Amino acid sequence: MFPVGKIEIVDWSPEWPESFGRKASAIRRVLGDRALRIDHIGSTSVRGMAAKPIIDIQVSVASFEPIESLTEPLRGIGYEWRQANPDLTKRYFRERPGDERTHIHMRRLGSWHEQWALLFRDYMRAHPEEHAPYIALKRALAERHRDNRTAYTDGKSDHLWAIIRRADRWAADVGWTPPPSDS
Repeated sequence: MFPVGKIEIVDWSPEWPESFGRKASAIRRVLGDRALRIDHIGSTSVRGMAAKPIIDIQVSVASFEPIESLTEPLRGIGYEWRQANPDLTKRYFRERPGDERTHIHMRRLGSWHEQWALLFRDYMRAHPEEHAPYIALKRALAERHRDNRTAYTDGKSDHLWAIIRRADRWAADVGWTPPPSDS
């Protein structure tokens, strides 16, 4: 249903925040107040960070139920619910085949996973010295596991947990709380 394609890491593009803005506006229009937050997350949200050219959007909601009130509006603007996604802390949506690559991670507001994504993004934005080692790892893993997304993702795990431990200390030092929603 969704072509996988080879893993490719590209330099940061100023088009990514613009693309997020267009997509977030459409999501806000169809979900209204059900979307308590809409945030640009992942590497494309961090200026200067090389990434897979996929826009990651986190939509925070109070509840996943009734699920149709979330899936139907998103389907209407081109996003398909991936029910088989094994991560039960979120509801995962993808673009229709042929559209610009987009991953929507719908999570409960205030949940640990929702906060993790926001803290990681904000820490990486505040610490550009973290970029080069992470980019080097992503490029090496993409080269080694070009056709295996699971191996690519698993290969980043230890590095990401090391970053999130530093981010947690930083959050305590600066009194971090999530900033206002991006949309």
